[in-house]
Amino acid sequence: MAALRAAVPVLALLGLCPGPAAAAAPLVIWHGMGEPGLSGSARGGEVSDLFAELKTAPATAKVPMIHPPVIPQDVENSFFMNVNDQVREVCSQLAADPRLQGGYNAMGFSQGGQFLRAVAQRCPVPPMLNLISIGGQHQGRVYGFPRCPGESSHLCDWIRKTLDLGAYTKAVQEHLVQAEYWHDPLKEEDYRKNSIFLADINQERGINETYKKNLMALKKFVMVKFLNDTMVDPPISEWFGFYKSGQAKETIPLQETSLYKEDRLGLQQMDKAGKLVFLGVKGDHLHFSEEWFDSSILPFLQ
Repeated sequence: MAALRAAVPVLALLGLCPGPAAAAAPLVIWHGMGEPGLSGSARGGEVSDLFAELKTAPATAKVPMIHPPVIPQDVENSFFMNVNDQVREVCSQLAADPRLQGGYNAMGFSQGGQFLRAVAQRCPVPPMLNLISIGGQHQGRVYGFPRCPGESSHLCDWIRKTLDLGAYTKAVQEHLVQAEYWHDPLKEEDYRKNSIFLADINQERGINETYKKNLMALKKFVMVKFLNDTMVDPPISEWFGFYKSGQAKETIPLQETSLYKEDRLGLQQMDKAGKLVFLGVKGDHLHFSEEWFDSSILPFLQ
């Protein structure tokens, strides 16, 4: 199957325009579900359009400039390529890139947010400096499969049924990306035991001190939540919150979760040190203005 070959969805490597503002670290971007190349919804349009505009801005504007993609991209991989394989391949390619050896910033859109967090936790070389998660689901998502790209397609219907019937089976976990961060609060034991990706990076089955140490090495971990999100359930997952255990109605913020209280990932220490940044933006999933991006996100890249 083409979706299982070695191409993975890191979007692009970006560096700053030449001139007096050229001191910022390179930027690595990972896109969201079903998005080819740099595509993605932003301002009701394309993330690629936003970066194309930034590319032509004056050098003094301190904005990123797009370089050729690190890795070729297949839309199918964002649905069907095992996330652990994707992260492993990305780590290998980033480690081999001489432009990144002094450190880089990372920005993930939607599911790309939690995938880049896995890179930060598992692959400290080269060092990730700042992680910006735009709509990432760090406690996972549950129920349905809203606004699947190609809403009327048989593929989306098949994925919905597969997730509802067997998200935690071995075959589905290994070959359906969305199942690997499927977090059902009514099946917590199944999730902890059988989730091959999210339960691992969220330290649900034990403490990997290396994961904790590597994540805490970030200068800033920025989490963007879309305040009118109709795609992520629950939206508070974008700020690392989730449903109270055993039910699917009442949500709690990160600070009330056992993950935070037990500090299994070091998030409590990062929070107290001012390393966690929680940003809210009006709009549906991945819909934001260029003005908001300039004022809220660019400062973390300079």
